[in-house]
Amino acid sequence: MVTDRTRPVVVLVGPPGSGKSTVGRVLAERLGTTLHDTDAAIEAAESRSIADIFVDDGEPAFRDLERAEVARALAEERGVLALGGGAVMDPRTEQALEGHVVVFLDVAIADASKRVGFDRSRPLLSVNPRASWVAMMNARRATYERVATHRVDTAGRLPDDIADEIAGLLEGAEA
Repeated sequence: MVTDRTRPVVVLVGPPGSGKSTVGRVLAERLGTTLHDTDAAIEAAESRSIADIFVDDGEPAFRDLERAEVARALAEERGVLALGGGAVMDPRTEQALEGHVVVFLDVAIADASKRVGFDRSRPLLSVNPRASWVAMMNARRATYERVATHRVDTAGRLPDDIADEIAGLLEGAEA
């Protein structure tokens, strides 16, 4: 079992537009801890955007970087950890999440499209973004649900309200 001293407080997973980064910032502030966003960490380490990594090196190269960053973060980060939307699809990452408190931020396409705008910065959504998002979510939903210890619906909700719900779940887990 992963102990309190050796794990993130909570790991946020979900599709693009679910609010992992935004809710993660609010939640980290509420909990008096840090947010570590694996996508942002990869971009900083590589000095380029994820979209550029996809274009220049391909998705498999990005997924290798992602898998390594998630493994490092699960071992070393102690605050709120926000994973990229596809990270959980790697079987090694799914296995590494065992024993961690994982919250699946669930969202419907209507809210996701408002939040991300389906622009070209999201390489897997660049062609027919709405249909791509729906297909992606259909492929990933079972994995999100399987790795999660909690599911939080973010549809139509403000980040503060979502963070409050997650904080309450975390308090309940400690009791």
